[in-house]
Amino acid sequence: MAENRPFVDERLQHIAFIMDGNGRWAQKRGLKRQEGHREGSEAFKRVVSYCADLGFKAVTVYAFSTENWKRPKEEVSSLMKLLERYLTSSRDELMKHGVRFRVIGDKSVLSPGLIKKIDNMEKATADNPLLLNFALNYGGRDELVRAFKKLVDSGKTDITEQDISLALDTFDCKDPDLVVRTGGDLRISNFLIWQAAYSELYFTDVLWPDITNEHIDAAIHDFYSRQRRYGGVES
Repeated sequence: MAENRPFVDERLQHIAFIMDGNGRWAQKRGLKRQEGHREGSEAFKRVVSYCADLGFKAVTVYAFSTENWKRPKEEVSSLMKLLERYLTSSRDELMKHGVRFRVIGDKSVLSPGLIKKIDNMEKATADNPLLLNFALNYGGRDELVRAFKKLVDSGKTDITEQDISLALDTFDCKDPDLVVRTGGDLRISNFLIWQAAYSELYFTDVLWPDITNEHIDAAIHDFYSRQRRYGGVES
């Protein structure tokens, strides 16, 4: 075990990442944005493997938001091709690390071929212990709208917080303890806006393709230095 490697315990079971900075990483090097997304894809795979090694129970990554469709068609197409390539080639790697792959977000607008590949990966990895929530065509507000519609359609009239939580895409895992955003921006950008109500937030200027195990270690060590009060007072 590497020196200063963090120990993950019951206080930190779910970590989430806003994977920001792929485009700027490419631009700094005079490359097309698509090259940044390719490097970001490799960083994503490294991060998931490391989080599995550390013992997390759940990892959530913000891969493609409901607003990202506004980007140039060439860039969107490149991102979808990267995802298809990942779904085609990464099953053995996910099984090796005990990762259960699941897409959260609205899949209805995706191509039938991509939906089929997602379904196949979700079924193949369904029994693995580490839950990977892959946020695709995801937005926190959209998720809440879909949850409320689900509750209304079910006949619910007296809706509780628990009802809402159970109607969300992440209904079967605890809320994230720690949300990490790379790229330097200090906002959550419509990501897990219900679930992250009491998450610890960690921001770093590191661009996503440059993230290393040491950067994750730093975020975890920072998490353990904080006092989580949930609206109360320090014990």
